Amino acid sequence: MTTQQDDISTPESNAPVRDAASTQPGAMEVKRRRAVKHKARAQFDSWAHTYDRSIVQHLLFQPSYRLFMQELYRWRKDMSAPFDLLDIGAGTGTWTAMVAGSPLPSRRVVGLDYSKNMCQAAHRKAAEVGAGAPGFINGDAEHLPFEDGSFDVVTCSNSFHHYPHQQAAIIEMRRILRPEGRLMLIDGFRDNVIGWTVFDFFITRAESTPTAKVFHAPWSQMRSYFEHAGFREVRQRKSGIWAPIFITMGVV
Repeated sequence: MTTQQDDISTPESNAPVRDAASTQPGAMEVKRRRAVKHKARAQFDSWAHTYDRSIVQHLLFQPSYRLFMQELYRWRKDMSAPFDLLDIGAGTGTWTAMVAGSPLPSRRVVGLDYSKNMCQAAHRKAAEVGAGAPGFINGDAEHLPFEDGSFDVVTCSNSFHHYPHQQAAIIEMRRILRPEGRLMLIDGFRDNVIGWTVFDFFITRAESTPTAKVFHAPWSQMRSYFEHAGFREVRQRKSGIWAPIFITMGVV
């Protein structure tokens, strides 16, 4: 697949699609989703104590945070109004700490993770910062514990492939964004040979079981998720060669 570095389009409708009849899962699908979530929680609970020292920090996470910061600066650098940011799949809170410590006028920075151990590690790091540190919540991306229109920015990096009902998660992320708010989502780019080898072959095999398989959404499918949820001005960028990632952004 030939990708574009900057690709912008606007869907015909900005209203989120909430077709309950077509999205109600059957018993087997519910069981599969639970298996995926339980597998992910167990994996990240066991990983929490070595997470910050992992080689994946250098290969995937740090490049993702830099990409997020580029886009956040591009959007907010000339705006004086403070913003509220939620990071979903926050891990030990490195990205949220970068936002809170940046010159950008953040007002409330919150991290959410499905792993309790990750949240506890993030809390310990935040306690060392003191006042102005991000807060952390143990929660589910498909059932966010926030009211409609609670945040100006939602970010999510390198955890989306663990979400068993990806479209529902995108719709839920849109729900908690304010008008003109933005979702920025990063995951592995698997639409070329290198990306397919890294993400579809090695990572999918390493992180999946017969009943709980992770899934890296292709470039076009991720765009479709955003448009189906009602995002406008959907834009995508690819970054990296040996561990390629891509960011998808949309405006409410």
